[in-house]
Amino acid sequence: MKRPLKPEELKVWGVVAATVHPLPGRSAPKPATEEARNEVAARIAPPRPVAPKLRAREAVEDIEPRRKHRIARERDPIGARLDLHGLDQDRAKAVLEGFLRRAWDEGYRAVLVITGKGVQGDGILRRRAPEWLAAPQLSAIVAGISEAHRKHGGEGALYVALKRKPRG
Repeated sequence: MKRPLKPEELKVWGVVAATVHPLPGRSAPKPATEEARNEVAARIAPPRPVAPKLRAREAVEDIEPRRKHRIARERDPIGARLDLHGLDQDRAKAVLEGFLRRAWDEGYRAVLVITGKGVQGDGILRRRAPEWLAAPQLSAIVAGISEAHRKHGGEGALYVALKRKPRG
């Protein structure tokens, strides 16, 4: 016996149904709600032009699984650690950028950034750190990020893989 769909599921179905193309000779399904139509229109709307030099990455890519495993097992050494506990957002961002530049200058390939989890597991530094690492000014330094292994802080810490310094 089928159960009735929940309101959230109806909303998702409306979004999906609005994005499909009907077979020839068939009519298109209608979105379930006005809200779903607006959501679909927002997704289909053309993006605003952004200057190519200032375009931020959507997100930093994850570290390759094998490399993450080597870092967690400390076969690839963690060159340095940074603890952001107790800092406000502006100060934490500045400290993080300076730390990553120094670590990259010293030739480290992996570092550990401890953000903490926050009071209810949704700390602001934990949420914002990946955004800061995706910034254009760090794109030449940061190769990838991943959540740390439990022994290194788990959800409250990030492994940051750094790119190699160019020779010369």
